[in-house]
Amino acid sequence: MDLSTFRFGEPLYLWLLVAPALLTALWVWQVSRRRGDARRYTRDRVLPVRERYSLTGDLAFWLCLILATSLCIIALARPQARVRVIRRASADFVILLDGSSSMYVNDVNPDRWQRSVRFLKAFAEALSWRGDRVALALFAHLAAPQVRLTKDPNALFFFLDHLGEQSPFRLEDISSWDTNIEEGIYWGVRLVEKDEELFGETNNPKAFVVVSDGQAWSGDVADAIREARARNIVVHVVGVGTVRGGMIPEGQGPDGIATLDGFFPVTQRARRFSNIRGVLDRESLRAIALAGGGEYFELDRQPDRDVAFRIISSVRRRAAAAQEEESQEELYWRFLFAAAVFLGLGTVLLKEGAELWWQAAAAVAAILIIGGALG
Repeated sequence: MDLSTFRFGEPLYLWLLVAPALLTALWVWQVSRRRGDARRYTRDRVLPVRERYSLTGDLAFWLCLILATSLCIIALARPQARVRVIRRASADFVILLDGSSSMYVNDVNPDRWQRSVRFLKAFAEALSWRGDRVALALFAHLAAPQVRLTKDPNALFFFLDHLGEQSPFRLEDISSWDTNIEEGIYWGVRLVEKDEELFGETNNPKAFVVVSDGQAWSGDVADAIREARARNIVVHVVGVGTVRGGMIPEGQGPDGIATLDGFFPVTQRARRFSNIRGVLDRESLRAIALAGGGEYFELDRQPDRDVAFRIISSVRRRAAAAQEEESQEELYWRFLFAAAVFLGLGTVLLKEGAELWWQAAAAVAAILIIGGALG
């Protein structure tokens, strides 16, 4: 706090301090009279034991009441000062969620897609959302951005709730039978660039969180990661599924079953499984995380919140060591707290019932004054 910037927002109320000043002078006069009486009694009265007199007696309560009143008047004048706060920078996360057909494999409960959405909800709950921003994009053969970088958690939870059952990439579409991580990373970079174009650059460290069951490593993936790293974006990878895997279900459209080999006519409406087994490509996902400068995680090996916190803390460590922010802070509540402390202290010092009633009346008056000023 910079005390040189201390000022009052409503200095007109300060003239009310004249009353406590007069009462303070009266209180000093009363204490002087009391001390004089105490010295005279000590000199003139003869008692079998020495009589002791307190310094202020019941006048201590009145001093506490005068101080509390003065502090309330100062609080009404709205004291303010400039405050410098040292904060760590926030972080930007772009979630890239695999929506390809293999995400319907049920080797994890209930299937890979719904398991991934459950993790993303835990990730969103682990964020502080105090300056942090999150974007969401889905990818299969092509990428489809869903949420731009936003500080609003409701926007992300809205999409996660509506994507909870199945991917918007339908099994009936041949394009959903391809996992194109490089396209997802390219679109993530475009999301960051568009945000900077609209709102300007920020000092927030940026990271991609790729949630997928894997894709064979290729030069296209390497190029996409290289572009992300050129913008100082770290790529973390979260694997979903098992190496045992499971059969990918077939999507039934109006003309038949969609597979990689084309459409085949069917008569029954029940979902069938293709002859393609989808397994977790752990090695390729690790290679992507390594090339992206991030870490590889795997769902169901540790609690979702632990994975989320590790990713978040890893990105935050890349933030600027400190950012200094200045703001004008209202200090009235500190004076009100001090007034309450003095009133409490005065209550402890009370001995007579009359003073207790004065205390109650003063408390009611203070509440009415403050309520009227704030209203």
